[in-house]
Amino acid sequence: MTSIADLEIPGEETGLGELFDAVPSLTCEVEQVITSSGHGLWLSGASQDEIEAALSEATAVDDYALISSDDDRWLYDVEFDPETVDPFELVLEENGTVLSASAAGGSWLLSVRVLEREDVSSLYERLVDHDVTPTIVRLFDVAEENHSQCGLTQRQYETLVAAIDHGYFEIPREVSMQELSEELDISHQALSERLRRAYRALVTSELNVAEEETTAPPVPSD
Repeated sequence: MTSIADLEIPGEETGLGELFDAVPSLTCEVEQVITSSGHGLWLSGASQDEIEAALSEATAVDDYALISSDDDRWLYDVEFDPETVDPFELVLEENGTVLSASAAGGSWLLSVRVLEREDVSSLYERLVDHDVTPTIVRLFDVAEENHSQCGLTQRQYETLVAAIDHGYFEIPREVSMQELSEELDISHQALSERLRRAYRALVTSELNVAEEETTAPPVPSD
């Protein structure tokens, strides 16, 4: 049964430990699309000069390159020394999927999906063997989650997960809607309608908007 584990990992036990020491205010978010040999990392919380100075001095960083910027954060392609412990690679080697990863205050928070709950124990032991001490913040079986809390049916939830896994939401998209519909063995129209209903359910739930508010037009003021 598919399970999801939220893990907290001390930043000093990873390749960015020196950066967190040099720039305590640093925040980091892993880019979901990685098109190079390194990791795409959104870095913020300090000036670009401070961040690049820390990257240049970090012994665990072999190379880095600026890819893009967005307001007060910068996307870097960061290549680590091969001897550096890479928690993300360890997750992949244990057949897990990193759904999200971010760091603030010197600690990483990873959300990891595994095929079986037992795989979390294997991943935990693998990390400990590499001198990484994770804390399991949350662990749950996907089937036990009450999707109705966010308005999703089981089928809508499974469709969204499939879309994420196949790269439908990546920029650029890694799969077209037609290809995804063929993978799910449903029509293009059925997939489009199911995704729209799922988007509506998520937005309505997250914004705490009542259903009638999303269907009725606003009443103009006199």
